[in-house]
Amino acid sequence: MRVAVMATGALGGYFGGRLAEAGHEVFFIARGANLAAIRKNGLKIESPLGNIHIKSPKVTDDPKEVGPVDLVLFAVKLWDTEKAGEAARPLVGPDTRLVTMQNGIDSVERLAPILGSTAVAAAPARISAVIGAPGVILHKSTFADFRCGFLDGRDDARLKALVEEMKAAKISAEFSRSVEKDLWEKLVFLVGMSGATAGTRMPLGPIREDADTLALLQSLMQEVEAIGVKKGIPLQGAAEKSLAFAKAAPPAVKASMLEDLERGNRLELDWLQGKVVELGRALGVPTPVNRDVYAVLKLHRMGKGAA
Repeated sequence: MRVAVMATGALGGYFGGRLAEAGHEVFFIARGANLAAIRKNGLKIESPLGNIHIKSPKVTDDPKEVGPVDLVLFAVKLWDTEKAGEAARPLVGPDTRLVTMQNGIDSVERLAPILGSTAVAAAPARISAVIGAPGVILHKSTFADFRCGFLDGRDDARLKALVEEMKAAKISAEFSRSVEKDLWEKLVFLVGMSGATAGTRMPLGPIREDADTLALLQSLMQEVEAIGVKKGIPLQGAAEKSLAFAKAAPPAVKASMLEDLERGNRLELDWLQGKVVELGRALGVPTPVNRDVYAVLKLHRMGKGAA
């Protein structure tokens, strides 16, 4: 496959690195210090599933240098969605599938008007990874799950074939005919994890050990489930399932929102807890816990020195 990673953060870099290790032609889109480091030292992934060092990766800051590819792993931060979608136009040909691995639930509807509904699919991946240093990705757990599909549930031989290529590269990948439900299940988990870890400034282990903070985690998840059910998404039991997953995860796990908070980076707060509060108000579903966590983090959401 010809694959483009747009862009080479922790999420896209991890899955793109696995495909490059398997021999696929992968183009890593990067910028700044990350671009310079990858050009100089290659792309390094440190993972409990096996370390990778792509010594001479194809890396650029200009998608026009790449041209149309088979698969685009789209993994920019949510505030950059439209800008990066426009920049990704040269990567998308008539047979390209762009899978948005972003957090939240509205990426497809934001990208489809730019790149076409035939090309854009959703890919709610689950992984705990961060950029440890420019050009170095730290995979912090043993889970790295990728599933993808179209929001309308349609079949797609092209996307299925790309998923089979990913499986052959030893990626836990799956084609889904119910990816909208998958997106919401991820949102249940992510809103809980990000809100609890960033709100308390603590990793998962201590949160689970304290009855009050465990209840905080559970309530954040339950509010998302309630909204999804009100919207007609079959999410009954999703909060319980996500809580069980959190209880089994390594105690040092942090949501990326806490990693960003600690580094003084911008937060995806408005598209996670903020979106839950917005939808709750529109649908008449109470979201007091997400509302309070949003308020606690709001003055940090634009990064260090902003309000």
